[in-house]
Amino acid sequence: MFLTLSRRTANGTGAAACALLLAYAYYLQYGTGLEPCPLCVFQRAAVFALGVVLLVAAVHNAGRVGARVYSVLIGIVALAGMGVAARHVYIQSLPPGEVPACGATLDYMLDVFPLMDVIRKVLTASGECGVVDWTFLGLSMPAWVLISLVVLGIWGVVFNWRERRVAGVRLA
Repeated sequence: MFLTLSRRTANGTGAAACALLLAYAYYLQYGTGLEPCPLCVFQRAAVFALGVVLLVAAVHNAGRVGARVYSVLIGIVALAGMGVAARHVYIQSLPPGEVPACGATLDYMLDVFPLMDVIRKVLTASGECGVVDWTFLGLSMPAWVLISLVVLGIWGVVFNWRERRVAGVRLA
């Protein structure tokens, strides 16, 4: 049934899902006091970027070639976010003695170091990235972000790569 959705509706739905993910993350941060670690911030950036690409794709409603360009962009953004989320899940799975020591905050690093150094330091992760302080159904937040990015990435790629058909007639 969901494959009968229009490309515009599918992209809008994906963008709305990204907005809901971000809204929940901000609720946890500001409503419950759950502070994000540096890897969480990068995951938020990936979800935001994916939402922007999906929203632009929905508004643009491009033809076949444009939709395939959006499909590739969605895939790239989703894969980048999946990489960060997978790294975070890996760090959280390490035994306590093997988690890297805590480092400076992300704000401090952005003020002091060049951007590429900050990215490199964040991806090697600091100790607070190894703490699991939120779970749902036994999975940590980075695991849920990873699942969400996989689902939304596949969703966006499939709906933007496929050809539109109405009653067996190819539209674009």
